[in-house]
Amino acid sequence: MTRRFPDGFLWGASTAAYQIEGAAAEDGRGPSIWDKFTRRPGAILNGDNGDRACDHYHRFGEDVELMKRLNLNAYRFSISWSRVLPYGAGGVNKAGLDFYDRLLDRVAEAGMEPWICLYHWDLPQALEDKDGWLNRDVAGWYADYAQLIVRRLGDRVRHFATFNEPNVATFKGYGDGEHAPGIRGRKTALQALHNMNLAHGLGMQAMRAERSGLLLGNIYNLHPVEPATDRPGDREAAEMLDAMWNRAFPDPQILGRYPEALAEEMTPYIREDDFKIITQKLDYFAFNHYTRLRAKHDSNHPFGIAEVPPPQNRPQTAMGWEVAPDAFLAQLKEAKERYGNLPIYVTENGAAYPDTVDAQGRIKDRDRIEYLRAYLTAIHDAIAAGVPVKGYFVWSLLDNFEWALGYSMRFGLVHVDYDTLERRPKDSFHFYAECAGQNGVDS
Repeated sequence: MTRRFPDGFLWGASTAAYQIEGAAAEDGRGPSIWDKFTRRPGAILNGDNGDRACDHYHRFGEDVELMKRLNLNAYRFSISWSRVLPYGAGGVNKAGLDFYDRLLDRVAEAGMEPWICLYHWDLPQALEDKDGWLNRDVAGWYADYAQLIVRRLGDRVRHFATFNEPNVATFKGYGDGEHAPGIRGRKTALQALHNMNLAHGLGMQAMRAERSGLLLGNIYNLHPVEPATDRPGDREAAEMLDAMWNRAFPDPQILGRYPEALAEEMTPYIREDDFKIITQKLDYFAFNHYTRLRAKHDSNHPFGIAEVPPPQNRPQTAMGWEVAPDAFLAQLKEAKERYGNLPIYVTENGAAYPDTVDAQGRIKDRDRIEYLRAYLTAIHDAIAAGVPVKGYFVWSLLDNFEWALGYSMRFGLVHVDYDTLERRPKDSFHFYAECAGQNGVDS
């Protein structure tokens, strides 16, 4: 049986600049915090970095052709802030903007709608040298950057997102130190959190002032959280993880307040009228989702949290994430109930598995196909239940640099040989192309 999606449903794929572009020191690009962080001994598995990545900077034409073969009608990608503003502010790098011009033109020729994310974790290092997201001035620098991008690219792009998963950028970058810039602390995470919320608001204002008619939002990262046990410490850890992970950005941006578990601690960072800036009108509600989370108390963590792996009898991806489409369905319903009836887009969802190329050159990634089938079916069920889901973007088009895990995890529908950079569609590529082509999923 084929479960058909509503007419006009958006079928897309997502990528991120640092994870695929490469060309890290070419054509005037400045270093980002990830360029520096990947040089820190022990920070990245196997000492990997994004210097070359998938070389999308030079091979974007080939990659767009792959998207065309996927029957996509949308492509979500991010802008490298330091490629267009090498110092984060001030002098504009024409070559960097020219690259995104060429990419947009190719995407349009392929009949796809571009979705731009302005920030996917790669703050220019020049701004980090000025305390980065710990410096309240960064919100203004971000707004200037947002305005620049809309001024140059807004004639061909309607959908912009201010941030991708700002919870990860703060919680892991300025809280537990596992991501760039590698700062560990509770106060630093909260300070960065508020400054990102402020930047979101100022950025939205700047983009709308530059060009009317845009459709603007943020990309959240939502995963249901459960306590590992019924012990009070584990319940408190789950409440805090839920507040930091799921609520710390959509709540202030939409509801005008921080979640209860964080509200008192956030007070020192909030100035008069901050929430008037932060609560800009959203045109859509976008979020990424992969699994459900379990938390236990950990006194050594800045927020007293440790994540617990799923029970061994539950299906898992190579990341150790439970395959839980029921949690996804619950999250879709909860997003509507908590944040209103905005159009909902799932902007990342997918799975890493240990892919192998067989003797015939084929990647038979059956597990990934079944993961996608289950999660697409959950979306279909959500729509049937009245949740206004308007589109889905698979993560990811290509195998790529997976942050602290380097090149060890493969999420792509397209296999990338990191030595030769050869692209090879996996079986899941053909599955997803069929879904997009028929606007439905076979169950």
